Amino acid sequence: MVLTSRRAREKQERADSILDAAEQVFFSKGFNQTSMHEIAQSAQLSRALLYVYFTDKAAIMRSIMLRAAKNMEARFQLALQKGANGLAQIEGIGHAYYAFSKEASDYFDVLTELNTFPMPEIFDEDMHRLDGCRQEITELMVRALTNGLRDGTIDEHRVSDPLRTAYYLQGALHGVIMQTRRNVPGKQQYQDSEELVLYSIYMATESLRKR
Repeated sequence: MVLTSRRAREKQERADSILDAAEQVFFSKGFNQTSMHEIAQSAQLSRALLYVYFTDKAAIMRSIMLRAAKNMEARFQLALQKGANGLAQIEGIGHAYYAFSKEASDYFDVLTELNTFPMPEIFDEDMHRLDGCRQEITELMVRALTNGLRDGTIDEHRVSDPLRTAYYLQGALHGVIMQTRRNVPGKQQYQDSEELVLYSIYMATESLRKR
């Protein structure tokens, strides 16, 4: 039993070190420009051993996406714990998402590409875990909204369906953040990106507040 546990731990540590190395290459060169050979070199192991852990570079990226989702989930959980009431919790989640986009921008980018990234025909363990993590992220928002409805800080006439509202808030804030990250030639940009995002979080929060 002890030997099995140690082997499992060593296997996980090796997989984590591969993902650490792959992140460096992916985030510096881009997914399409990276080869399995380069990942193996960065991880300081043979390609043969690399394939023992991951079938291809898409599988490696999906594991990195899982890391990113876990990072965001932890931020949302902390915001839920810190909020004094439901409205404060949902506002805190908004700020947590913005902080995630700045402090873990590479993770933010890979999650942005998640819906268009090629997925295996048969879901593996990481895919099930990633799907569960994404559901939990939405559920944390639903929980904050439900808390607000219960404690009277969120207007029940404005939030008749917490799940639908959670999806709306996700999409709205993500859209604003993406707008501030894009520099389109010839298109007028708002000068203060951070002020725009913070204003958007404030407006979204106020639109939910029970008067």
